[in-house]
Amino acid sequence: MTETDAYDILSDTFLTVLLASAPVLGVALAVGLFIAFFQALTQIQEMTLTFVPKIAAIFVVLLIATPLIYSTVKTLSDRVFDLIASGTV
Repeated sequence: MTETDAYDILSDTFLTVLLASAPVLGVALAVGLFIAFFQALTQIQEMTLTFVPKIAAIFVVLLIATPLIYSTVKTLSDRVFDLIASGTV
């Protein structure tokens, strides 16, 4: 295993983590911004207003994005296990 192979595996791993977490983080960001604007406009400063909708939205997106997350992680793990099985790692 050369340094280039290790770099390729690490870069693919970082890209996989970003792609797998992007839907959940994006929805959390969007819902958080929407709630912050809503609270600023209405001057309602209820703490549960920030957490409950965000948790619900994250849960729904996690249910919807689970196949995408699974296929992304499975692709990386198949590639790494193939490298291990071929003896190049």
